[in-house]
Amino acid sequence: MFAGLSYAAFVHWNPSHVNDLINAILLGIIEGITEFLPISSTGHLLIAERWLGERSDLFNVAIQAGAILAVTFIYWRTLWSFVQNWRRPETRDYILKLGVAFLITAVLGLIATKMGFKLPETITPIAWALIIGGIWMIGAEQVAAKRPDQAKITWRVAILVGLAQMVAGIFPGTSRSAATIFVAMLAGTSNRAAATEFAFLVGIPTMYAATGYELLKTYQHGGAAGEDWTGLGVAFVVSTLVAFAAVKWLLGYIRSHRFTAFAVYRIALGIALLLFLPTGG
Repeated sequence: MFAGLSYAAFVHWNPSHVNDLINAILLGIIEGITEFLPISSTGHLLIAERWLGERSDLFNVAIQAGAILAVTFIYWRTLWSFVQNWRRPETRDYILKLGVAFLITAVLGLIATKMGFKLPETITPIAWALIIGGIWMIGAEQVAAKRPDQAKITWRVAILVGLAQMVAGIFPGTSRSAATIFVAMLAGTSNRAAATEFAFLVGIPTMYAATGYELLKTYQHGGAAGEDWTGLGVAFVVSTLVAFAAVKWLLGYIRSHRFTAFAVYRIALGIALLLFLPTGG
């Protein structure tokens, strides 16, 4: 009797649960691949949620934090060197610039949140952001390529990277990594590797802070009980593992390649979205 009841319960419960878990895994994979490739993770997640089901803000921010955790592992030697060598003027200077870029994003992000800003719920603005961002990437890299190779991070670069993070946060499809890397390259850090490293390092405190903020809001509003913590945890782990592989590959790729392929992909995806979803549905 009990075996029959257990089997019946399994039949009725399991398919939906498995489906939710598969969707969470797919979203984790999408986040892990797209968070640091300059193709917009938020834009891809918003598109994917049309088919895989919408998720909470906490879910989306948490799996982004999973991708950031991967970058923390990759750059742990750099981060540890900050601790060891913080007395050196050049190290303190770099840390201060990271801090200023983070604070600009954090302050402006809080202001946008307090003003009630919401991400767009239609695909059309994402599609246009993908297209415009792709065209901008091609032009920006051509301009940066004509300048002398410069790896130094200036205060102008730090400030503009902080602003770029904020812009990417409120315009899905822009891509945080693309915005910060190319702003850094145009503002003076023409070396792709140096611009990419600074952009990724700034993302570490930014996304951890965003995750902590969403966790606090969730608990304050009693949303913890309604959160799918199993799916969130699985997606977090998947995002971390996939992002680790994606970033490792990207850091090797940019040593000898430009970002043109990513720009072309953005443009093609944006055009496809506009053609297949002309009403922005």
